[in-house]
Amino acid sequence: MPHVHITRRSGIPLIGCLYFGVIDRGTSLLQVRPSCRCNLSCPFCSVDAGPDSRTRVTSYEVEREYLVETVRSIAQFKVAGVEAHIDSPGEPMLYPDIVALVRDLRKIPEISVISMQSNGTLLREGVIADLASAGLDRINLSMHALDPDLARCLAGVSWYDVTAVAEAARAIAQSSIDLLISPVHLPGLNDEEIPRLIRFARTTGAGKRWPPLGIQKFEEYRWGRTPPNVHPQSWGRFFSKTLPAWEEESGMRLRLTPADFAIEKRPMIPRVFRKGERAEVEIVGPGWIQGEVLGAGRGRVVSVMGSRKRSGTTRVRFVSAKHNIYVAVPA
Repeated sequence: MPHVHITRRSGIPLIGCLYFGVIDRGTSLLQVRPSCRCNLSCPFCSVDAGPDSRTRVTSYEVEREYLVETVRSIAQFKVAGVEAHIDSPGEPMLYPDIVALVRDLRKIPEISVISMQSNGTLLREGVIADLASAGLDRINLSMHALDPDLARCLAGVSWYDVTAVAEAARAIAQSSIDLLISPVHLPGLNDEEIPRLIRFARTTGAGKRWPPLGIQKFEEYRWGRTPPNVHPQSWGRFFSKTLPAWEEESGMRLRLTPADFAIEKRPMIPRVFRKGERAEVEIVGPGWIQGEVLGAGRGRVVSVMGSRKRSGTTRVRFVSAKHNIYVAVPA
């Protein structure tokens, strides 16, 4: 799989793409995506990432200084009270400069909270201590089952050890970093594991500053994976029946809102392209999936789907421009 190192000199902007860079969805939270590799092949992965991916043909890694510079610029636009959430369509801990990235983000005055999503497989006491020292505030830990066999199945790799991940969870809770357990509920597959994870979060000491759990609803996506016989439930059922039943059983509030994380609406950086617009972009790199290329224009990166061109400029028509994420097709 080709590996693209994105630097200032690469000509690839860091705003406009889901795979890497910075995503601004019009709130005080910025998604910071330094890379997109993953070491697991979860059978419910929304983006078909990991070693067993059938669709991903490129990986990306962003130069740390270039990424921090972009975050700083957007944070200044947002003003004080920004949360920088380090996430990825893979596993952020695979980014080799992860500790230094946290340390650099901590120096941005407008950033008040630094959080990170992780599957926990690369978290050990030493690196947890380094992340705490660098200024990380919270880890959202993806744990979907405590039963070893089911946990291994849901990780999609034979070497997954939920006992080691549970030990990492305890080490996080004992550090200055807050712990939030974030399982994905897969109806008919891990229903009995969710109450166990709720009890685990409580006894482990999760939720020192923020809620201890963030239970996610399974969704099907065009480019994602779906386990056999697992079907997503509606949002209405999830919030009116599924979560309330676990709340009653556990005595813990599980229906969360952005306010639980002090996330508020903020002006979004201006969009530079509109849906339906036609424009010229410069092809600057390979896409993440077959038949896709990365284009650049007006300081933004554009996912161009179905393009046969691999260099030069191309005229495109924008089919999506929501949240400054730009997707286009050849015009």
